Amino acid sequence: MKRISSGIPELDTRIGGGYLAGRVLLITGDTGTGKTTFTIHFLHRACLDGKKCVLVATEELPEDILDLSEMLGLGLTKYYENGQLAIERSFQNRSEKVQTSKFGFTPEGLEIELPTLSDYVPEGTDVVVIDNIGVFTLRLSIQDFRDQFDALNFILSTRGDCTAMFVMDDTACKMTHNLAEYSVSDSLRLMVDENPYTGNIERYIRIPKMRRTCLSLNPIRFEITSSGIKLL
Repeated sequence: MKRISSGIPELDTRIGGGYLAGRVLLITGDTGTGKTTFTIHFLHRACLDGKKCVLVATEELPEDILDLSEMLGLGLTKYYENGQLAIERSFQNRSEKVQTSKFGFTPEGLEIELPTLSDYVPEGTDVVVIDNIGVFTLRLSIQDFRDQFDALNFILSTRGDCTAMFVMDDTACKMTHNLAEYSVSDSLRLMVDENPYTGNIERYIRIPKMRRTCLSLNPIRFEITSSGIKLL
């Protein structure tokens, strides 16, 4: 099975050479667990390899993502400027649709169907990242979420060898009963927890699912350094 690098060499070694190419990967985690940093590693390596990439940013402005990538030494700016990386301003578009009422703000802009996110992905795209897909799930019933999520996966699977990475926050995962994990080929859970031996708060990766891959059930400890993700 063809693989695509995660952009983190130590992680590639542990998962048989990288994520499954042409499939959908799900990254979940709470705030501060490093989800966006994982996406930057992935996009940076994909751009280095000459792949055409799309990032659908639902919670951050492109400028903030590019600034973070430069701080980590994983600069995406030059790829964004030359058109190899497209960053869709979903966050900005969503914010502009929020309407004001006498009771405050009403999130009218959140009511979209998940399959329409594929409209951001043109033919010929090699890698697409949607960060965070969870913002579009909060008003869906469980059945609607499963149907729409499966439909989005199917549409992207018809785009040739396009590899997709979906980021989803823990709140949305719990509200949808972790159903997203059933639809994807690979799944990584990022966690922050107390080490029972040292009492220190540490970051961990659990890999509940990665098809055609021999995996250890033990969590992998990692740190977020000035140069990005470092496995321990």
